[in-house]
Amino acid sequence: MKKDFWEDNGSLIEGRNAVSEALRAGRKIDKVYVAAGDTDATLKALAAKARAAGAVVSETDRRKLDAMSAGGAHQGIIALAAIMEYSTVDDILALAAHRGEAPLIIICDGITDPHNLGAIIRTAEAAGAHGIIIPKHRSAGVTATVEKTSAGAVEHMAVARVTNIAAEIEKLKKEGVWIFGTAADAPASIWETSLTGPAAVVIGSEGDGMSRLVREKCDFLVSIPMRGKVSSLNASVSAALIIYEALRQRGV
Repeated sequence: MKKDFWEDNGSLIEGRNAVSEALRAGRKIDKVYVAAGDTDATLKALAAKARAAGAVVSETDRRKLDAMSAGGAHQGIIALAAIMEYSTVDDILALAAHRGEAPLIIICDGITDPHNLGAIIRTAEAAGAHGIIIPKHRSAGVTATVEKTSAGAVEHMAVARVTNIAAEIEKLKKEGVWIFGTAADAPASIWETSLTGPAAVVIGSEGDGMSRLVREKCDFLVSIPMRGKVSSLNASVSAALIIYEALRQRGV
């Protein structure tokens, strides 16, 4: 099968961390391909866990693994899983309520690089954020590359894929969630902004930032202080700084 098939369907999981987390999360895995002749103990342990979970394990030539791999960094193991089911925004809010915490949500407005999306998901999960919202169009979805880059964090993170980001922002506002948009020209920095209440942070696209309509929907615009000659940061780095500033303010 071609790489494009796997990437478009998001059913391929590659790399040891990603496969391990998928198994730990109880993701339905149909088949696991492991490098033939590899004697690595970690790889053998993963294969044993996959068999115990009901997956078929097949020893496969590394050249075939290379051909199947979406990112070329499979580490000797590729799993074929059921297509991931996206959460809803209501699911994300319910999770925050279940934890007894003020919602902390990350809205990705047009993040097209799957490596950036994967890195944002990894940071958000590590910090205990309640969910990620992404648009259905003009955006990366949860693909094999996102799974790999997130190091399996996507298995533990609620990701909602919505038709209209601006409309979902309005719904969040009605639920009492404040919307914080990130912009280089924002009047206030993240250090001067309270992120302790119900908050959704919008991270704009890698090149153009937030769309005009989404920017207009934001309650506040915030910036990350820049003292060097470079005028902007990578989208996933910006997200990480803001997520952990919110975590710091919340005293976690």
